[in-house]
Amino acid sequence: MMELFAVIGITLLAVISPGPDFAMVSRNSLLLSRRAGVLTALGIGCGCFIHIGYTILGIGLIIQQSLLLFNALKLIGAAYLLWLGWKMLRARPSALGAAAGIAPLSTWAALRTGFLTNALNPKTTVFIVSLFMQVVQPTTPLAVQLGYGLFIAAAHIGWFTLVALFFSADRVQTRLLALRHWIDRAFGAVLVGFGALLASSSLRG
Repeated sequence: MMELFAVIGITLLAVISPGPDFAMVSRNSLLLSRRAGVLTALGIGCGCFIHIGYTILGIGLIIQQSLLLFNALKLIGAAYLLWLGWKMLRARPSALGAAAGIAPLSTWAALRTGFLTNALNPKTTVFIVSLFMQVVQPTTPLAVQLGYGLFIAAAHIGWFTLVALFFSADRVQTRLLALRHWIDRAFGAVLVGFGALLASSSLRG
């Protein structure tokens, strides 16, 4: 029972801590639509299954023990965040005052954005690998471990759906309508910052 409470508590704290996932859902919800934000949140939850899968299979232990492999994964994640951030930094003001200057996302594109943002996020790698290696006991049945994985994914989807609902609210969007291109640039700067930090930490390692 203590293991279950530990998994729930650590997961909830990890999910609500700021990171690339939060920045991406906030941006898509505020600048595009509620649908785009919720789909991004769903993609993030699906991305969690990548981390859960390789951790349960044992590859997570290899990543934890191999500094070279972990740094390579961080560099890939950093490159993706830098690319996303650069695209947002190039945002231009729209004469219509809306998101006319921002290309809409299809269902697949929104899901893919959330999925890749999480799947390439070393923060999630560290969280899930550490959780399963240090909190979940080796004797815990596989079915229970899979249940933990489902809870982790569901927690991500639930939290980021709430974030999407907040930032896509009419009152929030209306107040920030004229500043959308600057908001896009701000989120771009945040992602570039995350990417730069990841790149520098992996190169130092």
